[in-house]
Amino acid sequence: QVQLVESGGGLVQAGGSLRLSCAASGRTISSYTMGWFRQAPGKEREFVAQITWGGDNSYYADSVKGRFTISRDNAKNMVYLEMNSLKPEDTAVYYCAARLVGAGSEYRYWGQGTQVTVSS
Repeated sequence: QVQLVESGGGLVQAGGSLRLSCAASGRTISSYTMGWFRQAPGKEREFVAQITWGGDNSYYADSVKGRFTISRDNAKNMVYLEMNSLKPEDTAVYYCAARLVGAGSEYRYWGQGTQVTVSS
């Protein structure tokens, strides 16, 4: 079992920045692909970014490409999402998720989420 706890959300003005953190416990995340997802009010949860187990490859939704950066520190069991040039449409609850390498494409472990609100 992997437990995930997100932090770093808050209220920020458009154009501002936030850094989300995801602390993992229970198991080392070095064997897990890690991702960030978000869910805005009244919308489906959507993919934001993903980073491979070694941190050598990352992928982003088109809507955040060039503005958000995902990173990880396996030694600290941490994953981060640096968010710059924030827009009101980035307002959502952001979730950290983990997927065991070689165990399929579904993210099995999820955190409780952290609220990000971007004011115009």
